[in-house]
Amino acid sequence: MELYKQKENYQIIGICMEVHRILGPGLLEIVYKDALEIEFRKNNIPFEREKEFTINYKGNILPHKFYADFIVYDEIILEIKTVKEINNEHIAQTLNYIKLADSQIGIIVNFQNKSLTHKRLVI
Repeated sequence: MELYKQKENYQIIGICMEVHRILGPGLLEIVYKDALEIEFRKNNIPFEREKEFTINYKGNILPHKFYADFIVYDEIILEIKTVKEINNEHIAQTLNYIKLADSQIGIIVNFQNKSLTHKRLVI
């Protein structure tokens, strides 16, 4: 059985690995986001950065908004982290973004450590 959006997943992770290889670990998230934006453009990968999501409650838009780091290929939520390890809070945040985007897939990528780590979430 093929993974959902497998080709796109491999492309995204490959680009993240390239950015991590060149920049190394431990920089601020914004630096990795800037580099990823360059790589997505260079590779003709459609993306939106800092995609804003609102919550509609009984016809009212709530004042708090959410911002996903990237939406790649119109539906893959890509969250960038520079933390010791991906934890349940990061997973919950990404699952919320997946729901708000009416998507089915998200990827959390952590640039903090010597080796790039990532977690793929499919609902």
